[in-house]
Amino acid sequence: MELTKPTELLEFETMLFGRYSLIPRKGDNGLDRSAYLLLSLLRGEGPMSIGQLSDTLGLDASTLNRQTAALLRADLAERIPDPDGGIARKFRVTAEGVARLDAERAQSLRHLDEILAGWSDEDVSALASLLARFNADIESYRGKHWPRS
Repeated sequence: MELTKPTELLEFETMLFGRYSLIPRKGDNGLDRSAYLLLSLLRGEGPMSIGQLSDTLGLDASTLNRQTAALLRADLAERIPDPDGGIARKFRVTAEGVARLDAERAQSLRHLDEILAGWSDEDVSALASLLARFNADIESYRGKHWPRS
């Protein structure tokens, strides 16, 4: 397979990138990808209902019900009445969820520091900037924007 167009090269590299994770596998006592993503979202945005999670993540309610049930069983999140008085109950990260998320993020950052040890700060910043731009363009294309504080 010959990759000559820049978009062909990008597609190939993003396919490879999708294979890797800095998050430990669940068997390693780490959070799985869905838990990491949900906890990050809930921590950043505050309590959210299944409907709000579905709108933000583009996932169906049945998938989110399974994922949030796993968070509840592990005491990483809890269901609470809507703080704004709405009917739908919302999910909020527990203290245990915050602690586990912080531990995972710290481990991810340690891995990144090791992987990028030979990179200059300017190169790391340039990559982060280009990835942010790429993600924002994907979000605009799909009409689903990830909340950024």
